[in-house]
Amino acid sequence: MLDLEVVPERSLGNEQWEFALGMPLAQAISILQKHCRIIKNVQVLYSEQMPLSHDLILNLTQDGIKLLFDACNQRLKVIEVYDLSKVKLKYCGVHFNSQSIAPTIEQIDQSFGATHPGVYNAAEQLFHLNFRGLSFSFQLDSWSEAPKYEPNFAHGLASLQIPHGATVKRMYIYSGNNLQETKAPVMPLACYLGNVYAESVEVLRDGAGPLGLKLRLLTAGCGPGVLADTKVRAVERNIYFGDSCQDVLSALGSPHKVFYKSEDKMKIHSPSPHKQVPSKCNDYFFNYYILGVDILFDSTTHLVKKFVLHTNYPGHYNFNIYHRCDFKIPLIIKKGQCCLHHTWDQIQELLGHPMEKPVVLHRSSSANNTNPFGSTFCFGLQRMIFEITNIVMIYYAPLPHTQLSTS
Repeated sequence: MLDLEVVPERSLGNEQWEFALGMPLAQAISILQKHCRIIKNVQVLYSEQMPLSHDLILNLTQDGIKLLFDACNQRLKVIEVYDLSKVKLKYCGVHFNSQSIAPTIEQIDQSFGATHPGVYNAAEQLFHLNFRGLSFSFQLDSWSEAPKYEPNFAHGLASLQIPHGATVKRMYIYSGNNLQETKAPVMPLACYLGNVYAESVEVLRDGAGPLGLKLRLLTAGCGPGVLADTKVRAVERNIYFGDSCQDVLSALGSPHKVFYKSEDKMKIHSPSPHKQVPSKCNDYFFNYYILGVDILFDSTTHLVKKFVLHTNYPGHYNFNIYHRCDFKIPLIIKKGQCCLHHTWDQIQELLGHPMEKPVVLHRSSSANNTNPFGSTFCFGLQRMIFEITNIVMIYYAPLPHTQLSTS
């Protein structure tokens, strides 16, 4: 049984690991993978039809914990403990829930102190006791007790005292004062771990098409000799088509991986008359997993020829390999911009409709030739390629010239 420390408006964890509000999805999954012998039976829950309207959830079924991530930015928004019998909980080093300590209203009051009276929700038959960044839901002992706690019996009062002996059914950790209106906070300093993250990526383009990328990068650094001066620093970097490897390394640093293409399955769709001539060298990618960006270099000139921006939607073949890239495509004719939060139908309304039918892409690995997620569709539009599954965009790849090419 896990023994965890509760920090209101911040985190749930122990000395080895911590789930912190604002943590990226990939970091939380990394924790679960590292401690898979202790934390077992984890489910990934998401909406296939409306992935941007419902939270992405990691459900730790063995431990009675749910981690709710914002559907758009994929940062941890709410920590829910829905079965307190499966986990030990403490606050400031003192247990308020364990096998020998029941999480009653009296125990919660003793551990956390006074707060406003509990609010009764008739639809759920629950009392909610709220602290800043922390809420407890109490269930009545029997349904027959509910009517005498209704607001109508308290002369219209909206807040009521929780009956003695009531035990906690659920606990929530979140940012702010209101669980229903909470949002995922900015990523905490402890989650940077020396890495550089992309706050936003803007596609640089003119009337002819894409020119490159403008990345706003965030990193947590320390002042000279002063650890307490640690803060987030922002820098901007521009990468253009035709930039050399040295230009990219100077701007973004070393990639997490360099991948050499062994084959190009989309080459047949290229208008080039030399498309059937095998190349002596292989083009290669710089994979920046945390930025959610791949950069393709020509094998002969070693200059940038393509960018790939990943949305990291669940249900895709490459899910959780990359962090989500929050990219925006400025509109040339209309005012505004197109971004990863738009569906394919919305993107077509903003950028226009493709002139040709999509190319069907089916991914598979050499070790396992089956792909449980099915095929996706690649649409060419304004010198850009959009990979689509169902109704959402999986990745976006601006090209320097019109050709269908994919990794």
